[in-house]
Amino acid sequence: MLTHIVIWKYRAEVEEELRAEHVERLRRLASLVDGLISLHVGFDVLGLPRSYDTGLVAVFRDRAALEAYTVHPDHVVVADFGRALSAHVASVDFEENGS
Repeated sequence: MLTHIVIWKYRAEVEEELRAEHVERLRRLASLVDGLISLHVGFDVLGLPRSYDTGLVAVFRDRAALEAYTVHPDHVVVADFGRALSAHVASVDFEENGS
């Protein structure tokens, strides 16, 4: 299995409605690709200085499933939307066995 984590730090001027739309669009991606085991998306609840605004954790069966998700047209549109709202986006991908 492969875990894919993405976090977004929105630009200060991005309105709450657009932030909520981004999260909803991300949640809709759950049914896109065979091999996506789980997808969780939510807003930060702590508001610490180091916190980002929104996070996504997706678990894929394997790297091929993640690669299919990455290039899926619906994902590309949502990814572009998220980047347009953000001052910074970060991600990490790792295999469950720690490799």
